[in-house]
Amino acid sequence: MATKTKFELKMGMATREAFGKTLAQLGRENRDIVVLDADLSKSTYTSLFAKEFPDRFISCGIAEANMVAIAGGLAYAGKIPFASSFSCFLMNKGFEQARVTIAYPGLNVKLVGTHSGISIGEDGPSQMSVEETALACSLPGFVVLSPADEVSTAALVRAAAAHVGPVFIRTGRMKAPVVYPADQEFAIGKAVELIDGSDVSILATGLLVAEAIRAQEVLEGEGISARVIDVHTVKPLDRECIRRAAETGALVVAEEHLVDGGLGVRVAQVVAETVPCPMEFVGIQDTYAESGTPEQLLDKYGLVARDVVAAARRVLARKR
Repeated sequence: MATKTKFELKMGMATREAFGKTLAQLGRENRDIVVLDADLSKSTYTSLFAKEFPDRFISCGIAEANMVAIAGGLAYAGKIPFASSFSCFLMNKGFEQARVTIAYPGLNVKLVGTHSGISIGEDGPSQMSVEETALACSLPGFVVLSPADEVSTAALVRAAAAHVGPVFIRTGRMKAPVVYPADQEFAIGKAVELIDGSDVSILATGLLVAEAIRAQEVLEGEGISARVIDVHTVKPLDRECIRRAAETGALVVAEEHLVDGGLGVRVAQVVAETVPCPMEFVGIQDTYAESGTPEQLLDKYGLVARDVVAAARRVLARKR
């Protein structure tokens, strides 16, 4: 029998807003924190920090590559720089600088991408970032975080500030359901098992965590016991948690990112090395999206609970 577990998923703030509010709080606690933005501070919510600490805020204009390099220089000077912009601009335009001026010397820089994935909505594919997890994970020494809600965002932004070394944090534009209680504890590299289950494990990140929880409820009604795990740290992965999840004999990985190069690929590598088992992947399938409401796009490109349920049924059929 499936486990009896219910979540009340009430809508909360967007993870980008939770980032901005937490950053302002950190500014009051640590004068070494400085913030850089690329002319999008109202959208990234770094404007909250800028309003309170104008002497520690640098507006770099529409020059993301320069911003990333400046952040590296500030880290050399002993500061803790948070550099933020839309994920597609921050990682795509700033990748070379992130590689040479941050990753190679292993500097204490925090890059925060907002408006990630296709849930940015009507702004269209030129503004959408569906590759940045793969780009960030390819940088040696980088920690890569993908929080699911406002609670995990606040905790992981604080964890990033305390961590010595480069970090990339992926946040989104649309409001996100609140998954966690306010007192939930998080640690970099430690996934959170939200729901226990024995038939199939669903490993999700970002917005897809809430969809995985909704999928679990549907599967429970069918007599299927589904374990749900929030992989908020895409790098370094919680290998032990993934190994235990693979012991259910069937895995589904769900993410708002290209399947090629995303979380699923990284999980599959661990599974192949530990407990090989059938896997299914819910994500964006080798394409760019288009303009539409976030809800329309998530539905069209297969990133809702219905799609997680279908993937679970497919992988269970292979397990049998």
